[in-house]
Amino acid sequence: MKICIIVSNFYPKISNMLINGALKKLKRNKIKNPKIIKVPGTYEIPILLSAFAKKYVGFIVLGCIIKGETPHFNFLSSSVFRALTDLSVKNKIPIANGILTCNNKKQAIDRADINKKDKGGEAAKALISVLKIIKKWKKMKL
Repeated sequence: MKICIIVSNFYPKISNMLINGALKKLKRNKIKNPKIIKVPGTYEIPILLSAFAKKYVGFIVLGCIIKGETPHFNFLSSSVFRALTDLSVKNKIPIANGILTCNNKKQAIDRADINKKDKGGEAAKALISVLKIIKKWKKMKL
């Protein structure tokens, strides 16, 4: 099964924790060797996903946006999440969103840590769940 993980590397420590959680969950479900593509920030994720949409059965997107003192956080989060939703529907491909939107770095680390919230693992779990549903419905040939 060809899975692609696209990850924003703006906060490398957080990104690596998210990747580790996703890989651990994929491995537990016998999904091996996902392609991992790192990009500078979350804004770059949708364009890369768009370029590779036909090459994979599903995507996990990971990263972190931390709220600052300006409205940039709101604009960035909204535009990236909207683009991901549009790409998923347009291309009929599941995209598990593991992009954290946090108030501060401590909150982001807690959410990324595989021993705490494990949001990377949760994103992988969501993708696996959707792929199983798609596989089941395709077998039924309604």
